[in-house]
Amino acid sequence: MQFKHPELLYALFLLIIPIIVHLFQLRKFKSVPFTNVQFLKELTIQTRKSSQLKKWLTLITRLLLLAFAIIAFAQPYLSNSDSFNTKSEKVIYLDNSFSMQSPSTNGSLLNTAIQDMIENIDENEQISIFTNNVNFNNTSIKAVKNDLIQLKHSPDQLTYNAAILKGKQLFSNDESTIKNLILVSDFQQKEEALTATTDSLINLKLVQLQPTNTSNIAIDSVYISKTTVENLELTVTIKNQGDAIETLPVSLYNDDKLIAKTAVNIDDSATTNFTIPANSIFNGRIVIEDSNLQYDNTLYFNIGRREKVNVLSINETDDRFLSKIYTSDEFEYMSSNFSALNYNVLEQQNLIILNELKTIPNALATTLKSFTDNGGYILIIPSKDATLNTYNQLFTLYKLSGFSNLNTTEKKITTINFSHPLLSNVFDKRVNNFQYPKVNTFYNNATNSLNSILSFDDGTSFLSQSQNAYRFSASLDAENSNFKNSPLIVPVLYNIGKQSLKTGDLFYTIGQENTIDVATKLQQDDILTLVNGDNSVIPLQQTYDNKVELITNTYPDVAGIISVQNKDTFLKNLSFNFDRRESNLNYFDIGNIANATINNSVASVISDIKSATNVNELWKWFVIFAVIFLIIEMLILKFLK
Repeated sequence: MQFKHPELLYALFLLIIPIIVHLFQLRKFKSVPFTNVQFLKELTIQTRKSSQLKKWLTLITRLLLLAFAIIAFAQPYLSNSDSFNTKSEKVIYLDNSFSMQSPSTNGSLLNTAIQDMIENIDENEQISIFTNNVNFNNTSIKAVKNDLIQLKHSPDQLTYNAAILKGKQLFSNDESTIKNLILVSDFQQKEEALTATTDSLINLKLVQLQPTNTSNIAIDSVYISKTTVENLELTVTIKNQGDAIETLPVSLYNDDKLIAKTAVNIDDSATTNFTIPANSIFNGRIVIEDSNLQYDNTLYFNIGRREKVNVLSINETDDRFLSKIYTSDEFEYMSSNFSALNYNVLEQQNLIILNELKTIPNALATTLKSFTDNGGYILIIPSKDATLNTYNQLFTLYKLSGFSNLNTTEKKITTINFSHPLLSNVFDKRVNNFQYPKVNTFYNNATNSLNSILSFDDGTSFLSQSQNAYRFSASLDAENSNFKNSPLIVPVLYNIGKQSLKTGDLFYTIGQENTIDVATKLQQDDILTLVNGDNSVIPLQQTYDNKVELITNTYPDVAGIISVQNKDTFLKNLSFNFDRRESNLNYFDIGNIANATINNSVASVISDIKSATNVNELWKWFVIFAVIFLIIEMLILKFLK
């Protein structure tokens, strides 16, 4: 038992006063004459015995009366805390990521958590609640009840450590309160694990909600696996977490029209193919049926009319190998002899190739720099007879290391930078023992290995990139190199051409930064908008001479197909889907976290907090006992003769 005002207990020493009064007889007796002395003696003895008993009973009741009254004023209480502290603060992180769609006994995990909060937290208690995308600071359950019921799942999720840091910032600076930070989540395994650090001022409580079923089927991706003149073959990848399924229906829609339907047998993963017409606008939607997570049962994609990439080759040697790579179905290839170059056509290109020029005039270098600043790309293939100072002047503009001299030592091209964006999706696996192409002569350079795409066996660069410029360090002439005959030349030069104009992927991921090129020419003050039904937004964009570069990040926030428009003019469609990482229903084991209390429901953690901070005040009982002894004293004085 503890006391709110323990200093009042010193008043108990005052109880010695009634004891002294009762022990010393301060009353003076008066003699009264009476005729029968014998009878008077017997009466006096009996009266004195009764008086002694009455005095002791009165003394005891008064002492108890005063003692209980003094203790009542000291306000005794029982509490689990060390000090008298009836005030506590609660900050709750409510995970509303897509994995919280998993079913529980009372609906989804998110709905179960919200219902427990509404039922167990006092509706007028001040509380702070934050989710992955919404904050409710210093409010009450009564005020945000409707908002919680209507809370939607978020494609983004705070890391668990970030949620702890954010929650700590929502507490007040009052050190006298008990601070409880509650994390409500399924604690799905992410890239960053939860590491709870010790904090003496904050009680960290983790509520891990467990689904009744951890099985899930998800559409992982779709890509074009084969292209012919008439048709495109789409390959759909589906992943399964749970028992094998013999027949899973997969449907393909174009807008709202069902185009094809098939079924797959799936253990861990499976693929299925669809064939659609080439050179047609296709606003696709792939659908499966799964009762667990809903967000990954539909995948949107779209295929628009192919935008051809403008490629100009400025030559002082044969360019037939370039014309075979940059074919008319995907590229607008233009070839020009250096001596007959028309500078006016440069700004209309997406990629300009300097094909073994002996010298690069200052005028051309300045024009190329302006071209790349405007979003274009250049590819430099040096000549064996290059005037190095003119080349190096151009390299300086792109922060490329200069050529020092022509090295006549034969070198093999042995190293491929598989992680470079140019080659990231080219190879199914990393090959280290292919038939190495070689060069007979090359220019020495000191290119950073991070910028090298292809390298010689001594680590020096053969093909490198800096900013919007690609550069070979050796001539590709047949007398100098067999690189033209190697299997590397087609994917390398083809991807350089394709990446010169980002024609768009089949779909983009919501919440990630996506850079998309739209081939259009805008008039002054024109601006592109993203339109989804009645909603429209102006994205970040950079306007160039022959294209507009769009950057999307926070918009859109729902999966689907949206259109790109210039005022009322439709330009193209873009498809967006949620990140599929939430589809993997694997969870952290948080039982080993030492600096936190683990619970399995919101109701239990709220109950624990209430029991820990509840104060059972006892002063009322001591007042009742004081009144009882007052009544007992009055009865003794009145009825005990």
